[in-house]
Amino acid sequence: MKKIFISLGLSALFLLPAVNSWAQQKPHYTQYILNQYILNPAITGIENYSDIKLSHRQQWVGIEDAPITSYFTFHTAIGKKDYRTTATSFDVEGENPRGSSYWENYVAAEPHHGIGVQVINDRTGPITNFSAYATYAYHMGLSGRTSLSAGFGVGLNRTSLDASKLDITPVDPAVYNSGILNRMKPDLMAGIYLYSSDFFLGVSAQQIIPQKIDFSNGVVTTDDSKKVPHLFATAGYRFLAGENFNVTPSVMVKYLTNLPTQFDVNTKLQYRDLAWIGAGYRWKDGFNAMVGLNFSNKVNLGYSYDYTTSGLQTYSRGTHEFVLGFILGNSYGDSCPRNVW
Repeated sequence: MKKIFISLGLSALFLLPAVNSWAQQKPHYTQYILNQYILNPAITGIENYSDIKLSHRQQWVGIEDAPITSYFTFHTAIGKKDYRTTATSFDVEGENPRGSSYWENYVAAEPHHGIGVQVINDRTGPITNFSAYATYAYHMGLSGRTSLSAGFGVGLNRTSLDASKLDITPVDPAVYNSGILNRMKPDLMAGIYLYSSDFFLGVSAQQIIPQKIDFSNGVVTTDDSKKVPHLFATAGYRFLAGENFNVTPSVMVKYLTNLPTQFDVNTKLQYRDLAWIGAGYRWKDGFNAMVGLNFSNKVNLGYSYDYTTSGLQTYSRGTHEFVLGFILGNSYGDSCPRNVW
């Protein structure tokens, strides 16, 4: 099995037609609803606090050289003037800090800026992609309860090939047994995000600059070794189920040229501002479940498990993903996001 999945790792970079929908140059994220910033730079600075997220994802456990992804993100607002003057998010006896009165007081964003940082490390077989970006976004209200933001990210991507793990053919003799080879390239992302108290809709593009990655005379295994743009779309709608529960169904769509479009459909059920559970489905790949808790308006933790239903089911014991969040400068007690839920 080792040769099969090392080939899969190379295909993640080179998009070989043989692996079809398995190929992925950008990581999967099951808990995208907890950190849409990792998909869309227009989220930068959206909340009334500084947001930090740490995540680790081990995909297809039991399969050698399967994808492992870790990331760190930080973003904050600059000049945001719509901070609430009452702490409606504090837990007052008899009131739900995420109930109807909380959302009735929701107003659109005052014009402001946001800045942030993303650091992502994604390894599949002999290929490791390390990316670092600085992001910027501008937010403005369109109506009393609806806002629009646009943002971009500029950074670098380092693609590393561990030649010692190559046991497929053909491999250029100048590459084989050459240790770890690195290629550094500039990278660019951009996005827009429409949001209110009840819905969100975002569109973004990552890896905008198509680039050929060469390790030896322009050839490793194929003449088509290149990175291509990825397009993402996210949408969701929040509604109250009684006074104590918020329900948010959402969808994420990922599009790559010459590959089947990928769909993720999820639903998150949140109890007050304390805990949540969720479930979802990735088209032709599998089901997932997630659970999370908020601690003291400053820390939140989410966990998800993916059950694979594709041809990898025979070998995989599923996928685990953890997301740990920290809220800084939380003056008004928001214990979970107000604009991306």
